[in-house]
Amino acid sequence: MTFTIPDLPYERNALEPHMSRETLDYHFGKHHQGYCNKLNALAKGTPYETMSLEEVIRSSFEKEDTGVFNNAAQTWNHTFLWNSMSPDSNGTPRGSLAARIDESFGSLDAFRQRFKEASVGQFGSGYVWLVADGDKLDIISTANAHTPLTSSKVPLLTLDVWEHAYYLDYRNERDRFTDAFLEHLANWEFAQANYDAIGKG
Repeated sequence: MTFTIPDLPYERNALEPHMSRETLDYHFGKHHQGYCNKLNALAKGTPYETMSLEEVIRSSFEKEDTGVFNNAAQTWNHTFLWNSMSPDSNGTPRGSLAARIDESFGSLDAFRQRFKEASVGQFGSGYVWLVADGDKLDIISTANAHTPLTSSKVPLLTLDVWEHAYYLDYRNERDRFTDAFLEHLANWEFAQANYDAIGKG
């Protein structure tokens, strides 16, 4: 099986002015595609070829097969990232997920503050995730390519804090990038669908 990446769920200029077409040209067109190409090269002729992408991630993680894991996880993480953003976002969750955010963090503002602290506090490259952890929600950060898929936590929404995710638009101001995500880009319908899928909605 050849691994592929899906098309973006919006046009490359659809997230402007909060994320530029130039950023998506590089981030989606070069970085994401590059991880997928490397994964296909590494998986060729191995048992990974017959696995789903999620199975490759978990298997390579358990085997400490770092090269395969990094490229498989980045292929999956980036697809999840693109769906975590929407040009139609108003920055506000609704329904059962909104209620659970209030229960878990105290308020939407408190959630945003904790998410921003996790983003700015992530040393080096990685991701910040809103996850379901049993009956609770949590915010976690992962380094480099690591992903909640290797744990019992279920990802609902993510933000990529590798420099190539924001440097063209925000230079070194990761805090401003995180604010733009939370206020203008976060796809709460996608997060709600992920929450519903685990029977929590």
